Amino acid sequence: MILSDREILEEIQKGSILIEPFRPDCMGSNSYDVHLGKHLAQYESDILDARKHNQIRHFEIPEEGYILLPGKLYLGVTEEYTETHAHVPFLEGKSSVGRLGIDIHATAGKGDVGFCNTWTLEISVSQPVRVYAGMPIGQLIYFEVKGQVQNLYNRKANAKYTERTIRPVESMMWRNKW
Repeated sequence: MILSDREILEEIQKGSILIEPFRPDCMGSNSYDVHLGKHLAQYESDILDARKHNQIRHFEIPEEGYILLPGKLYLGVTEEYTETHAHVPFLEGKSSVGRLGIDIHATAGKGDVGFCNTWTLEISVSQPVRVYAGMPIGQLIYFEVKGQVQNLYNRKANAKYTERTIRPVESMMWRNKW
């Protein structure tokens, strides 16, 4: 079941959901709008290797915006730092963003109970589009969990994305044992 706006606010008051910064005007009827942070990144190599640590180059979105190009993968980040201790957070793109031909994630729209960080976005576009730091980019939706969670994400020994950051984080697939 998806939490309503009132239930999200109740969970924030209880401390099971944290959103920083929190802006009441970003609350939807059953979601919370998040914004594009000022940091973007791109992989340094045109060929990525799933078994190796692929390096990225970080840069800031200038005040006049930054033009994203088709055929390129951009890693972005939300302005908002979030913590979710009792629910499953899902990040979806806003319809206004989708109508500009911007996809904000390839496969990673679901967070885990215990996820505490900003959200790295896997951004691609269907045609050139200028984006701006601070623009609405997505919305968080929270689902109830049935039963007790045994392995909170932020307490798992093999969790790869727990270091608090304001910049996008590259794939850590290379840390997996396979």
